[in-house]
Amino acid sequence: MSDPLGLIGSAGGMGQVPGGIGGAAQKPTGNGPDFKSVLMGNLKEVNALQQDATQAAEDLITGKRDDIEGVIAATDKADTAFKMLQAMRNQVMQAYDEVKQMRV
Repeated sequence: MSDPLGLIGSAGGMGQVPGGIGGAAQKPTGNGPDFKSVLMGNLKEVNALQQDATQAAEDLITGKRDDIEGVIAATDKADTAFKMLQAMRNQVMQAYDEVKQMRV
């Protein structure tokens, strides 16, 4: 079983918060990217996909391209990416609401 908070194997024993009460908060020691950078990267990627789909549709309308399959594929790709981003947003909001309801 893994310990995502790092509390089980600590020297202070189980149940103690790193840094203690009034102590300085410790930064996570993980090597992975933080949530903000992952979220911003996903937002930029979805935005780029939507811009590509819009450009493809405009090119089809103006006659710059004639492959409707490519336009449909770009639009579907952007739509799927946006729906995934909405699903992630909904999960984050649900988690925030649960944390907000916690009593201390």
